[in-house]
Amino acid sequence: MSDPRILTLRVLRSSPGEGVTPHWEEFRVEEAEGMTLFIALNEVRETLAPSLQFDFVCRAGICGSCGMLINGRPGLACRTLTRDLGPLITLAPLPVFELIGDLSVNTGKWMRGTAERLQTWIHAHAEPDLTALEAPMEPALAEAVYELDRCIECGCCVAGCGTLRMREDFVGAVGLNKIARFRLDPRDGRTDEDFYALIGDDAGVFGCMSLMACHDVCPKGLPLQTQIAFLRRKMARTGL
Repeated sequence: MSDPRILTLRVLRSSPGEGVTPHWEEFRVEEAEGMTLFIALNEVRETLAPSLQFDFVCRAGICGSCGMLINGRPGLACRTLTRDLGPLITLAPLPVFELIGDLSVNTGKWMRGTAERLQTWIHAHAEPDLTALEAPMEPALAEAVYELDRCIECGCCVAGCGTLRMREDFVGAVGLNKIARFRLDPRDGRTDEDFYALIGDDAGVFGCMSLMACHDVCPKGLPLQTQIAFLRRKMARTGL
């Protein structure tokens, strides 16, 4: 058996709250079988740099907390195997979002603002009857709604979006995906006109430059560009 590789993690470190200016710092760890970037970073924090900041919760690609730039590409540290990368791995925080420190960013603030702006909750047709059973949904429709509901709000699509680099008011693929999800849901009483009022401009569905980055980097493999294209065609065809 060959000796294990020695990995070099080149991390962009900074701490705005403590006045630490951005700088690169390198850490070396011995690669283990099945090692993920999360495991490597955890080893760095436990043995080399206790002050290193990065986020995690589930370690299973569900919570989206560990999103970061991995060799310049947005991804999840817990789902990235080091064996798929070279011996030098460059890590940086996701752009667009407010920086907390090192690899930790505040995705929640951006996501909440987008949710409030797009009103991403069910707007019922009428006051619900709490004593009645909810009407059943056709399995194919339920599956379509569930497919779009798998978004974990990790921020990878936002970080990879070229439009967001030029338009800070762009709602991003995550916002447009949520509109597509609620538009499908029969429990939502809003019309196409209502949805158009939310995303029918250059800050919404007509602002996307279709660069496909969101589609390419989504760790859940969601059909983001497909949904954006559908919404755009629907609104253009109906003249809304």
